[in-house]
Amino acid sequence: MGKLTKKRKEALAKFDKDGIYSLEEAIKIVKDISNTKFDSSVDIDVRLGVDPRKANQMVRGIVTLPHGTGKTKKVLVLCTPDKEDEAKEAGADYYGLDEYIDKIKAGWTDVDVIITMPSVMPKVGALGKILGPRGLMPNPKTGTVTMDVGKAVTEVKAGKIDFKVDKYGIIHAAVAKVSFVNDKIAENAKELYLTILKLKPAAAKGTYVKSIYLSSTMSPGIKVEPKSITL
Repeated sequence: MGKLTKKRKEALAKFDKDGIYSLEEAIKIVKDISNTKFDSSVDIDVRLGVDPRKANQMVRGIVTLPHGTGKTKKVLVLCTPDKEDEAKEAGADYYGLDEYIDKIKAGWTDVDVIITMPSVMPKVGALGKILGPRGLMPNPKTGTVTMDVGKAVTEVKAGKIDFKVDKYGIIHAAVAKVSFVNDKIAENAKELYLTILKLKPAAAKGTYVKSIYLSSTMSPGIKVEPKSITL
């Protein structure tokens, strides 16, 4: 294990690393121990009692955070010419088709979300090896493959995020910025958590939520009492 830095030691001295806190207490601690020079993200990690290797225990969903994420997402809409005005008016940063497909093939992926239409998915599907590993592949389940591209862009810009349990059974998501007032961080975290609860697979046995941790960029994690989020 690497040597603890001075800032890390100072952060760990401000709370009991073996303790468990209410969501409100955890938010206060995270804000207190965040010492980056930029506006850090507030992240939540939820460890679930599921086996993600089994299709009937996969947990994946979308949620619109009531106060957004604090991050302005760059959106690319891969669409036919008749949909370009709709994408533009909704606030898409980039829109078009063949020229952007060529750019992606050449290595360009400077966007956060890609939205497309069912009719052009055959072209987009060919980019799977590039987009898949970066989490950029459009998917009907996350609302990024749709004929209503304008609505999809608006939702992403308003704070819609998608999440998916990883191979270790953990859902990791950024739900706010440290600069947010405490109530807004709490409301965003609750919205995500309640959505995860609704998605409990019927095949999941035993304890569904095993642990929850709240942290900010580069800060230690604070363990959160799950019941405090649903109160």
